[in-house]
Amino acid sequence: MVDIAVMGHGVVGSGVVELLIKNHDSIEKKTGGIGINVKYILDLRDFTGTPYDEKFTKSFDDILNDDSVKIVVEVMGGCHPAYEYAMACMNRGKCVVTSNKELVAQFGYQLLAAARDNNVSFLFEASVGGGIPIIRPLHQCLAANEISEIAGILNGTSNYILTKMFKEGADFASALAEAQRLGYAERNPAADVEGMDTCRKICILASLSFGKHIYPDAVETVGITGITKTDVAYAERWGGTIKLIGRAKMLENGKVFIRTSPAVLRYGSQLAGVDDVFNGILVRGDAIGDCVFYGKGAGKMPTASAVVADVIDQTKHIGRIPKRVFWGPAEDGWVESADRCAEKQMVRAAFSAPGMAEKQVSDTFGDVDYIHISGRPENELCFVTSEISYGKLSELKSVLENEAVRVESCIPIFEC
Repeated sequence: MVDIAVMGHGVVGSGVVELLIKNHDSIEKKTGGIGINVKYILDLRDFTGTPYDEKFTKSFDDILNDDSVKIVVEVMGGCHPAYEYAMACMNRGKCVVTSNKELVAQFGYQLLAAARDNNVSFLFEASVGGGIPIIRPLHQCLAANEISEIAGILNGTSNYILTKMFKEGADFASALAEAQRLGYAERNPAADVEGMDTCRKICILASLSFGKHIYPDAVETVGITGITKTDVAYAERWGGTIKLIGRAKMLENGKVFIRTSPAVLRYGSQLAGVDDVFNGILVRGDAIGDCVFYGKGAGKMPTASAVVADVIDQTKHIGRIPKRVFWGPAEDGWVESADRCAEKQMVRAAFSAPGMAEKQVSDTFGDVDYIHISGRPENELCFVTSEISYGKLSELKSVLENEAVRVESCIPIFEC
């Protein structure tokens, strides 16, 4: 029997405890006869009426000082005190399992180094993609590959909102309200709709794929709050959809281009059909080619499932060589400035002099492909550029705006 502790009894934490109790017998068989016992549940709130009331504690020291506790599950969320608690546990020889993407994105290198130094494991399958297996496939199943690119729809809330906008013609505000009503979006949805959740997840995937820690503040991040029904109409007319994409790509100069933003995807591409609260993650490897992982990326039980899978995996390794994931420290200059990276862009602009609009576009951007929709204002143009760096795009936008042209949106085209 292995004793474990669960720190946090919120949505995911309660799901972890429920799964471990409900599926105790089948889990014991999967661990080769080693039972898993939840000895402590840490939470500052009072819980009564559960089948496991006696397991609750409000003292972290109860967990830290109990040498019988071999695995600690951190599902509190946030960086503090999660980071301090996880480090303290590993320094005392306890393995740590977490679903906390904010923690891993910000302190992954330090925590992995502490696990290595203390000969324990730090596992985080549930931190990206909820119940979708992606961390273990990247560092085990696809380990023989050189990963050149990884990109994904990594946030179910944003994907649900965009799906409503495309499938039902909803505007952003009403789609968000519906997501909140259904429990897909928090009362404060900023981390989801402004892109930070996706940013943290692509940082974790890029760090694992390319071997060096990438901090979220190194990643240019744009959310979906600026996407309008007009953008939707132009994207549909072009033959595509808009998704919030976290993307990391190894460049020929040895640097990494990493960005989170809405992107236009052609219908029929590998991620374009990922709708509603589902996530899709595309991995490009030199041996396997393109590989796509798909499923529900969040929710109580899918995320709890991934957490418990890590607990089971670690239980099998108690007293043996620990499960080991690792990447190196961050390196200055390794993340390429977005200003130097080029992509096609879908640009929408309003012109003060409609008759001069196309001339101003050609004088500024050169050859472009125009997108026409019925009912558009006569002073509005939408067009797709050739590949253009973000730095050059910023310059050209300034040129137009200096000529009294209002650039309404610029959305990159993602070819996948």
